[in-house]
Amino acid sequence: MNAITREAEMDATHIGEHSDHHEEHPTGIKRWLFTTNHKDIGTLYLWFSFIMFLTGGAMAMVIRAELFQPGLQLVEPNFFNQMTTVHGLIMVFGAVMPAFTGLANWLIPMMIGAPDMALPRMNNWSFWILPFAFAILLSSLFLEGGGPNFGWTFYAPLSTTYSPDSTALFVFSVHIMGISSIMGAINVIVTIVNMRAPGMTWMKLPLFVWTWLITAFLLIAVMPVLAGVVTMVLTDKFFGTSFFDAAGGGDPVMFQHIFWFFGHPEVYIMILPSFGIISAIVPAFSRKKLFGYSSMVYATASIAILSFLVWAHHMFTTGMPVFAELFFMYCTMLIAVPTGVKVFNWVATLWRGSLTFETPMLFALAFIILFTIGGFSGLMLAITPVDFQYHDTYFVVAHFHYVLVSGAIFSIMAAAYYWLPKWTGHMYSEKLGKLHFWCSVISVNVLFFPMHFLGLAGMPRRIPDYAIQFADVNQIVSIGGFAFGLSQLIFLVVVIKCIRGGEAAPSKPWDGAEGLEWTLPSPAPYHSFSTPPEVK
Repeated sequence: MNAITREAEMDATHIGEHSDHHEEHPTGIKRWLFTTNHKDIGTLYLWFSFIMFLTGGAMAMVIRAELFQPGLQLVEPNFFNQMTTVHGLIMVFGAVMPAFTGLANWLIPMMIGAPDMALPRMNNWSFWILPFAFAILLSSLFLEGGGPNFGWTFYAPLSTTYSPDSTALFVFSVHIMGISSIMGAINVIVTIVNMRAPGMTWMKLPLFVWTWLITAFLLIAVMPVLAGVVTMVLTDKFFGTSFFDAAGGGDPVMFQHIFWFFGHPEVYIMILPSFGIISAIVPAFSRKKLFGYSSMVYATASIAILSFLVWAHHMFTTGMPVFAELFFMYCTMLIAVPTGVKVFNWVATLWRGSLTFETPMLFALAFIILFTIGGFSGLMLAITPVDFQYHDTYFVVAHFHYVLVSGAIFSIMAAAYYWLPKWTGHMYSEKLGKLHFWCSVISVNVLFFPMHFLGLAGMPRRIPDYAIQFADVNQIVSIGGFAFGLSQLIFLVVVIKCIRGGEAAPSKPWDGAEGLEWTLPSPAPYHSFSTPPEVK
């Protein structure tokens, strides 16, 4: 009997030591290099994406400074093309996608009652290869012949026949980004499928978790397609193949088919997690349950499935058969239905709610209005005969920036304000947050709304110079661009002030917030749930 008691005591001390060991975590540089903790990795992703956002933004400022007046002002046309290309690549792969991955890392384990992500070492690896990928991409700008200069869509033969030698570095960096995305997606799926708290059935998952689960499947489906097409570009350029070279029996239009088969689901990869964020924030500040939860889940899934059927609406001007044009036109219009369901559900949640307008709610409302504008211009682009006019003009630039800036990026900012108290344990400055919001929302519209008119008047995109009749509107757009860029420095100040101190945040700073993450103390402990909570 004594032996058994002694053994039990030893077990208890061993368990105690084990849990103590788990609470300890390395400090200094080691903490960040070797961490497998989902919160640390989430933080790394978020800071990395913000640095990339400012880097890509600086390139956008070069573009807008050059276009402030007609004539060649500041940079050579070739460098202008490099700026447009690298700006696009950095914003898509370096700012928006890592920001969503950072939010997934921080929030998914806390939302489903898990202690951490399922594959923590792979999680560390999937982050730490990203800085190298972007270092390789940016270093290409300093090589002889310059960096990639063929647009972020790198159409052949621009990227195969007429591109600089640094194209090899561009291809290598895209491969590394793709590997990172696939590892992150696998981790998200395994975590959500295997680590939900007892009682958390599929239809009790928070919508942010649902949207990320569906996004992760999209990533696994389309990232290999991107890897394939960049590899074909590489072999066409350096190894004498002719996938896309008509002279060797290839087809440059095939490049567009393969690229957009990746590129269109990619657009939804960058917006579906936004829908999850807005579906958390709108009910919290309306103090109501989300209207039509299950229809939101089905709408998200249908958007993901339909996103594979619409790629060629980017290609109406390539001379497709009429039947194909009609098919892609109708499929594109069809995708507006589940998207409309979401907007309807958010508005219905707001209806007769007890609304307050803190910064996260302001960004969420701006998202709903401005993303809807982006959706409407997308429907205009879906109409084949009309698209012949809009194609490759500034109208397209206006459309996708409404979706990706006032859509994806505004939702990321909303999420940052909403969960900052939980992350840092401090309340951010509401006054500065609102200043950031109003500066951003006014300048983003001054920046992108006039582009619709430039496009309708026939100004082509990706040009360093333009006819005199576009001069006035371009000046307004450039002023909006500089104002929007400067506004983001207010955001940086808000976040740093909040990390360094401020009013202590309660475990549930927002009245109407729901979800397991608000049951944890603020700041959230290093290990979220050592014993899984029961979900009633």
